Parts: sequence; C-alpha cells; structure tokens
Amino acid sequence: MSEQLKPELRFPEFDGDWNETTFDSHYSFKPTNSLSRDKLNYEAGTVKNIHYGDIHTEFDLLFDVTEEKVPFINDEVNIDNIDDENYVQKGDLVIADASEDYADIGKSIEVINTNNERILAGLHTFLARKDDDEIAEGFFAFLLNTYKARYEIMRIAQGTKVLGLSKNRLGKIPLYIPERAEQQKIANFLKAIDKRIKLLKAKKDALEDYKTSIMQKLFAQEIRFKQDDGTDFPEWKQYKLGDIGSTLNGLTGKTKDDFGKGYPYIQYMQIFKNSKIDTGDFGYVNISPDDNQTKIKYGDILFTTSSETREEVGTSSVLLEQVENLYLNSFSFGFRLDSFEILMPEFARYLFRSYDVRKMVVRLGQGSTRYNMSKVAFMKDSVTLPVREEQEKIASILSNADEKIKRIFENIDVLIDFKQSLLQKMFV
Repeated sequence: MSEQLKPELRFPEFDGDWNETTFDSHYSFKPTNSLSRDKLNYEAGTVKNIHYGDIHTEFDLLFDVTEEKVPFINDEVNIDNIDDENYVQKGDLVIADASEDYADIGKSIEVINTNNERILAGLHTFLARKDDDEIAEGFFAFLLNTYKARYEIMRIAQGTKVLGLSKNRLGKIPLYIPERAEQQKIANFLKAIDKRIKLLKAKKDALEDYKTSIMQKLFAQEIRFKQDDGTDFPEWKQYKLGDIGSTLNGLTGKTKDDFGKGYPYIQYMQIFKNSKIDTGDFGYVNISPDDNQTKIKYGDILFTTSSETREEVGTSSVLLEQVENLYLNSFSFGFRLDSFEILMPEFARYLFRSYDVRKMVVRLGQGSTRYNMSKVAFMKDSVTLPVREEQEKIASILSNADEKIKRIFENIDVLIDFKQSLLQKMFV
C-alpha cells in the first residue's frame, strides 16, 4: 500500500498502514428534534437539549455535561414520544448539520460524560452512535477536526445562504484509521493538550475576574494605597475634561482608494479591543504633504464615536508607545492631555474603562439605529482623579495583571497552534 497511508508523526511502537474506511462503517444515525431557542431555557427542566449554535460557539470538542452550560427543554414541550435509545449516550457524536459558513459546517462534539442526565440532540444536528468497538474514545472527535476530514465535510455541504449536510453523503466521506490501540494513544495525547489549554483558559478567566474586581474597588476608592512614608494620599479631586485636555479629529476627506498603503493609522477595532493600542495592527493610508490631518502621539486617549449598540459607544484605548507619523480612524476621536501631571496616560488607560466613567460616557451616545457620541458633550463631563503618585500605584497593579493575562493568552495560542499542527501530522 502507499506510504500516504502512514502519518508523518507517529508513536514509535506503531507501524503499518492505516485502513481506509467511511463514517457509516462505524456510526449510525439516531433521530433528533427541531426545537428552536424559544422552546429552551437555562433555569429549570428535566431534559437538556444540545442546540447546533452551541456546538459552533460554546461546547468543548469532548463534551462533559457537568462542565457545559446546556439549556433545558421547556416543561410545556411534549417529548413523551421520544424513545430512550434516542437520548444522547456516552460515546455519541453530535454534529452540526447547518451553518452560514464553511468554517462551522459539520462541526462536532463527542460526548464523554452525560452524568446520567437526560439529554437530546436538537435543531440542525445529527446524532451518531458507534456500531462497533473498533473506535477508541475521543479519536473520532479529533479525526473529524483534521484538515482532510474538514475538507471532505465542506466538499459535500450544499446551500447558498445556509449550508447543509445530508446523512447519506456524510456517511460516505473517506476516512483513515489505525488499529484501536494507536487510536487511543493519539486521543489520549490530544486530550492532555486540550486539558492544558482548558486549565490555562480557566486561569486567564480567573485573572480577568480578579482584575475586574480590583479595578472596580480601586476606582470606587474602596481600596486606597498609602504614600511611601505610610501616610494617606490626599482625597481625589474632580476635573472637568475640557479643563485638562483637548479633542482631536480622526481622518477626514479620505476615500477607499486612499487606504492600503502609506502612513500608519489606528483602526477602529484597535481601540475597541484593548485599553492599550496594539502597535502591530495598524492600517495604512495615503497622506500628502499638504493634507491637514492630525497626527496621534504618545499619551493620546482615543475613543470610538459611533456604534450600533449604546454600550459600545465611547470605548477607549491609549497610545503608550512613540510612533512617527501616526493617524486616527475617521470613526474615532482623540483626547490630548495638557499635562501628564494631572492625568497619567497609563492611569487613563484604566480610568476610561472603569465602571462609573464608562457609565458616564455611554449615556452620551445618541441615536436610534446607530448611536453617536458628541465631543462637545464629552468635554463638559468630569472625572475624579487621585494625585499622580497614587495614579502610578493603581496603574502599576492593573498593568501587572494585564501582563499576566497577556502571557497566559500567548501560551494558549501556542498550544492551540501546536495542537493544530499535530492534527495535520498525526493523522492520514
């Protein structure tokens, strides 16, 4: 047989070719329901329901019901006609058979723990059950996430606005599997990586919760620092924004032909995503020497001026690096401080994302289908500030938390990339 039937990366105790097979050689399909979201709730019930949207966005590849938030079927929905064998069992695959894009079509989970709970597979799902003992726990979940399997699934998807799968075509996709012992070794190894990723995500979430909590208490002045000599810092003072800085306009008079090359500019999503501008994510725009555009510099506080939801209006980010010839997106405005003695940029990074200040800024959003924020109204508002020395201490503790979160996030990305590489190399 061809060398193509051996994976590039393999545990040393295994040899020989993998076997060509099809999905329906090992799995058969069970009936599912078509209950929409309005027939489900997260408060109470006796039967849970796996909705295809949660497979796309929420559930882990290896599904443990004790670790997932799964909705209940509303009590008024009659499900008495469903046979016991059509409830989800350990080892089942639940596959999303519909999606608006190829990335999620055929996305699947493998059930590794039902906790003896009654669970059904719901709207736009296939429920597949193993017919034999040739398949090790977890192996097919990883197999169906490999590039080759995903390609075969995308190839058979049909539709225009919404893509769909048929059970018959899914059942015939070509797959390659080794003996059960090698399957289990591969699955166990990938499970260990997934467990590490999950632990890191939990650690990141805990740090983010800690940061949110400590940030709220710091800006509510429930927690106060001491001066270096042990004495109290002075009381916080109120400042009108118009008295401590001035506003800056974003780009004006540009068409789509001006973008794509030239000088760097700060994009809308750079402001929205992070309290500190990521200088590795600039867009580029043509600026002529006589073009009267405002350049952005270190310490400028940048705000989104428009959004479809009021809660997103006035989201802020601060430029904390020196960048030459830098401009600002037209759907944003800048706030330049007159002095860093009254308000430090590093402190402003957190101040304008704190609960009370966000509440103040959000109410400036005006509109119906789209909300816009007035710079004039913004400049009339006030903020309460500690002295510079206390600002430094607050900014330091919060930036340290952000750095720890960033490092964990980077470690998660490395592990996810490593896992994706293994999915290509450990399977045929």
